Amino acid sequence: MAEMQTTQPFVMDMEMLRKRAREHMDEGPVTGNYEGDVATAVKILNDALATEVVCVLRYKFHAVTAKGIHSESVRDEFAQHAREEEEHADLIAERIDQLGGKPNFDPAGLLTRSVTQYVEGNDLRSMIEEDLVAERVAIETYRAMVRYFANHDPTTRQMLEVILAKEEEHANDMHDLLVQHGLR
Repeated sequence: MAEMQTTQPFVMDMEMLRKRAREHMDEGPVTGNYEGDVATAVKILNDALATEVVCVLRYKFHAVTAKGIHSESVRDEFAQHAREEEEHADLIAERIDQLGGKPNFDPAGLLTRSVTQYVEGNDLRSMIEEDLVAERVAIETYRAMVRYFANHDPTTRQMLEVILAKEEEHANDMHDLLVQHGLR
């Protein structure tokens, strides 16, 4: 393992840190060394929030309306994914609030802010396929967000990495359902 090369010791002016912390308490967790653009971060995260809400609604619809010989286990999977997408929405909304923004849960314009679509599907196969497409779109989007936030906002990046891993799991689940049930 390579050692970090530095010519100067790690030193922080603790008095200055404490002074700045007191002077800027109204900024919550956003401190002077936050390297991101807060307004842009809130916009990106609100779009991700809209995406998660659309995914919750689509999965809930599929969990309730799925019919067919294999529908019982598939309905359970849809319901589980809906709950997990709702957890993602909660994480994102909380992060928006931490950054001093306002989570946008307004249903007006929800579909224009979401990167995924709300497609009901006509049968079990088309429902699974639509969910797989949505998961693949979400995966690409979250990967781009992770790269965007990089080290400028490690807290947001880490949250997005957790969500990304779950979206990849969801896509794998949908693919497996198609294969297991001979729908693909």
